[in-house]
Amino acid sequence: MKLIKITLISMLTALFFTVTAFAANLNKIGVVDFQKILESSKVGKAAQTEIKSEGEKMEETLKDKGAEIEALKKKLERDALVIDRDTRAEREREIRIKINDIKALQKKYMSDFRDLEARMIERIRSQLIGIIEEIGKKDGFLLIMEKREAGVLYSPNTVDITDKVIRLYNKKVEK
Repeated sequence: MKLIKITLISMLTALFFTVTAFAANLNKIGVVDFQKILESSKVGKAAQTEIKSEGEKMEETLKDKGAEIEALKKKLERDALVIDRDTRAEREREIRIKINDIKALQKKYMSDFRDLEARMIERIRSQLIGIIEEIGKKDGFLLIMEKREAGVLYSPNTVDITDKVIRLYNKKVEK
């Protein structure tokens, strides 16, 4: 009987300490604002610059093609009274083809731009996963969530580890 009491007390004590240790980890939850990392980290800024540069190149090409079409339209208007009907129809057809080409090019550029942006973001995200896991293990976090994608409506600044992630990410990039 005495042995059963001692065993029971030992088990309850062990259970108490196990639950207490587990409960201590439950309050270690962190959130990361990925958008802030994209805007503030060195790699994020470089990616934004590259994306912006590519977008500007695409926009410049589209402007050049648009100017070419406008020049053809003006030439057609100027020559309208002196050219025959077949030549006029051929030039109008040429303008319509160029307009369709520029629309197709614009769609292609939009798709390419979105793909470039997605690739850059995914590359950064995959690099961040390792850093966030490292912080989580080192600092004993039970859970680290992405602030916006996880549907977090409110979190106190004390659980936001975004600045720490940015600092560590920038350090790793410098090496």
